[in-house]
Order: sequence, then structure tokens, then C-alpha cells
Amino acid sequence: MKLAFDRVDLLPLRLQLIDRYIFEPADAAALMDLAVLEQVFGNLEAGLACQAEALSLCRVYSSPSSRECPGLRLLAFAAPGDIGANIPLELLLDGSDVQLHTLYIVPGLPLPAELPEHDVAIVAAGQADERRAVLDEIAGLFRNWPSPVLNRPDLVPLLSRERLPQLLSGMPGLVMPSASRRDRTGLNRLRGHSAEAECAFPLVVRPVDSHAGKGLARLDGPADIPAYLKQRGESEFHLSPYVDYRSSDGLYRKYRIAFIDGVPYPVHMAISDQWKIWYVNAGMDRSPEKRAEEAEFLTQFDRGFGRRQRAALAEMAGRIRLDYFGIDCAETRDGDLLIFEADIAQVVHDLDPPDLFPYKRPAMRRLFAAFRDMLGRRRKPSPP
Repeated sequence: MKLAFDRVDLLPLRLQLIDRYIFEPADAAALMDLAVLEQVFGNLEAGLACQAEALSLCRVYSSPSSRECPGLRLLAFAAPGDIGANIPLELLLDGSDVQLHTLYIVPGLPLPAELPEHDVAIVAAGQADERRAVLDEIAGLFRNWPSPVLNRPDLVPLLSRERLPQLLSGMPGLVMPSASRRDRTGLNRLRGHSAEAECAFPLVVRPVDSHAGKGLARLDGPADIPAYLKQRGESEFHLSPYVDYRSSDGLYRKYRIAFIDGVPYPVHMAISDQWKIWYVNAGMDRSPEKRAEEAEFLTQFDRGFGRRQRAALAEMAGRIRLDYFGIDCAETRDGDLLIFEADIAQVVHDLDPPDLFPYKRPAMRRLFAAFRDMLGRRRKPSPP
């Protein structure tokens, strides 16, 4: 991922991994690396096929610590899937003394006969319909696991677009529009029921379990539905009321915040003249003015955004009760905290070029240190 961010030509590495697979077909580690690389190249199906073959050979993968003698050993319960399916722990542990072991849980298959020694474990599988069986399997293991486990697996599904608004309902100073699920037929029926209270236009629509803006659109009226369905092949969609969160200058501002043991840490800020915004399309690298505002968000968080939204952020963390998770959010014109989504698998990284984003590294290092400190506090006590 770092090489991809730095725009290094990854084709030679891809060819090396393919050669390893051809001459050593039982090399599960090469297959798993190739699974990631294929997805970086945009070949999702090929990447998932490589991953499935790798998992048929081995379900535990170890990422070495940056230190010769690791200070802590972490086991992650992960789900098969694309590179957005699990917490990207390698990014959170960058430069730390933690050795990471990743155990992929495949429903119906027993655990491997031997598991690596570890001091603490974490549920890394994010919220999604397709990962519910994995989370249920982890929940069965959680009750009798010999080491402390972070992120209770039964709490992760509460982050779904349908359940999270219910969990956060009634909170002062916080807004999260409700989400209803519709199949293609149900979405089409709205063309004749635009007066329904829950379906007052404009509406935000997206395929179920989609992220990063995939399939995200605004329906300004019933006439927009046929064109949207013609473009999308998915079978189910989430509908939410559209909330206009433009600031007084006409720009939209979207924030990512990570929670570690209930404490919020700023990750990034995106600014755009379009409502459909995420970091990669906001043009932050092309605007010194936007970067200056993001720098203020990150460096003055406790005196700025974090102070304004302190009560709402604290109450939300108390209701969600996960050890680690992230949110994408904004502020309404009335100053309320507007929640778009939450998940444990959001990307948090320190991959941006430091010459262009010099303010990011200190903020990310504080966040990484807080994550490492949490692992240390929760580790299994050493025997006397």
C-alpha cells in the first residue's frame, strides 16, 4: 500500500509473486500477498480468488515487528474478503514493537491445530451482511478465549446503517438520518409513493454494504429512480434522508475520527464544493488553503472541533462501547454533529507524502501511540 501511495511501479513485484505461485503453488504467503496486490491493481475477483486459495492452505499469517524482539504479540480475528473487510492493522502498527498474527475465521471450519502465542487479541472483521456469519463464529470463540479480546464481536453489527441510528437516537447535539432497506422492486415503488414521510425527497441511496462512495447518489425526486437502477446491478439498497451540511461559505466539510478506548482522535478532513465527498476526490493535494484548514483541524482538535462536539462524541463512544472504531461525520448548519457512518475497518494511515502534508505525521503518530498503549493496558498479565 505504501508503494502504491508513492506511485511505484508494482508490476515487477506482481510478476515475482506470480512466479512464486507457479513454481511453489503451496506458498500460501505469496498467494496472500498476490491477493492484496491484485486488488491494488483493481482486479477484485482475481484477488479474492487468490485469497480463497491461500486460505485453503493456511489461515494464520504473521507480519513481523519492526523490532528484533517484539514488545507485544497481537492476534487479529479477520474475515475473508476484500482489503476493506478488516481493520488495516499493519497501518496502525507501523513502526511499533508489535508483532501481528492474523487468524482468518472461515465459518464451518475448525480452528487451526496450532495458534501463535499472543498477549492480546482484537476482532478486526468489520460490519457487513456478508461478514455476519464470521462475527457470529468469533462471538462463540470470544467467551472462552484465553487472552483478553478487544472489540466485542456482538457489538460490531450495531454499526450497520440501519441499527446505528437507533442506537444513537435521542442524543442531544447529534444527528444521524435513519436508513431503510429496499430491494429493487421496493425502490421502484417509491415512484408512486413520494408522499411517504420516511421517503420524502431528496433521498440518499447506496447499495447495501457499499463504502467509499460506491453507488452513492442523491435522488431529488421519483423520476431519478429508473436512471439510478439502470446504472446499478445490486439487489438491495439503503435509503436515507438527505441532509444539507454545507458551511456558510458553500463548501462541504467531512471529517474522519478514530476512537481508541473511548477517546476521539482526528484522522483527516476533506473539503469540497460537492456533497458527495470522500478524501480521495476532494483535491486536498491541490489546494494549500484546504490543507491549511485540515492542519488546523488536526493540530487544534482539542480546542476546535473536539471541543465543540465533546459531549456528543463522548456520549456516542459510551453507547457504541467498542474499544476501537471510526466515524465519518460533519457539522450541520445548526452546529450539531452529523454522522454518516461508523465502522471498525475504516482506513487510518500515515502514507501521505510528508512534504505536502507535514502536519499529518505528528497527528497519526499520536493516534498510533494511543492504539499501542491500549494494547499494552489490555494485554494478558505476565505470570508471577
